[in-house]
Amino acid sequence: MKPYKEMTREELLAEKAAGEARYQALKAKGLKLDMSRGKPSKAQLDLSNGMMDCLNSDSDMTCESGVDCRNYGIMDGIPEARRLLADMSEVPEKDILIYGNSSLNVMFDTVARAMSMGVCGHTPWGLLEKVKFLCPVPGYDRHFGITEFFGIEMINVPLLPTGPDMDMVEQLVANDPLIKGIWCVPKYSNPTGISYSDETVLRFAHLKPAAPDFRIFWDNAYSIHHLYDDDQDVILELLTEAKKAGNEDIVYKFISTSKVTFPGSGIAAFAASEANLADARRALFYQTIGHDKLNQLRHVRFFKDMDGIREHMKKQAAILRPKFEAVTEGLERELGGLEIGSWTKPKGGYFISFDALDGCAKKIVAKAKEAGVTMTGAGATYPYGKDPKDSNIRIAPSFPTPEELTAATEIFVLSVKLVSLEKYLTVK
Repeated sequence: MKPYKEMTREELLAEKAAGEARYQALKAKGLKLDMSRGKPSKAQLDLSNGMMDCLNSDSDMTCESGVDCRNYGIMDGIPEARRLLADMSEVPEKDILIYGNSSLNVMFDTVARAMSMGVCGHTPWGLLEKVKFLCPVPGYDRHFGITEFFGIEMINVPLLPTGPDMDMVEQLVANDPLIKGIWCVPKYSNPTGISYSDETVLRFAHLKPAAPDFRIFWDNAYSIHHLYDDDQDVILELLTEAKKAGNEDIVYKFISTSKVTFPGSGIAAFAASEANLADARRALFYQTIGHDKLNQLRHVRFFKDMDGIREHMKKQAAILRPKFEAVTEGLERELGGLEIGSWTKPKGGYFISFDALDGCAKKIVAKAKEAGVTMTGAGATYPYGKDPKDSNIRIAPSFPTPEELTAATEIFVLSVKLVSLEKYLTVK
């Protein structure tokens, strides 16, 4: 089929009538489908059920350092959990702290600590007249939610196929001491699925910010979430490269098992330089006497080592891969050649990013919702929920069953077509 922009008004009206008939038929089914968040499906969660059997009332609950995990202690995390999460983070064990169930919570705490205590002896951000953060867009809505919560001014930075626009990042941080950080999802980025190039990572490692308390918030949420065994993105390890550059204090690195085992019941970790870890421990000393060591022990006994995690993630990929392929194949089949949208084809992660015609995203999401498909709100991938082009939509294929996904994709592409047709018909 030829592009909509090349069709006559009569052809557009005919296409709209056919699309509207299909849409109304699907709407009449009363479907309730959720593609709004990157939640693991039941099949994925079932893969971790064995972890519930790793500890029982007869188990030895002593970790390798001899501490009874049922009791207080070990603020940094049990040694075997630190080693496992360090391997997952590609850093030495000495560079990591184990926290609670969620890396999002660790990131929130890290910003809160900077606001109240400052970073490594510098003025607390909360005492400054203004604090700014760089936000690669489209990006992760919950990152932006944290900085918005604390009243931090967010600055959009375009996310390119190689990562954030580093020319812009370098210029901004070098000239504005009020810029204190940048959000990054460096591998299989949320929502585009792109991974940062080696050049981008090296430029981050060599950043020379005007603010001595500037930090890169490196959220490694999808570092092991590959869709393919034989076609995987590999990126440089930032903390290692920053150490080589004599710039190791610039990095805060976060990771968790939230989408590896059970969301809400995983273990999270914070990797950083010795100075940054010491700074974090100052607050942890008053915050906790130790996080959930039994959960740490369960994870270690279930996976045993990094090879165990890799095998587990292959099983996850076998569930996710056909879902991602079903969506991208549906988009290509129904929208290919119409020139009314573009989309990413990620090799990993949890999302597909779709760019509609300018000014159409909110209408498309509303149209899909009317027919029973809930999607992430249009604009959510930008700070303050404001997409300047109103074009980006995040698609989350993980949670629906394959059958539900087929129906949801059909409703979505029909919504894209109908809203796009309305846009063209207003000018023809």
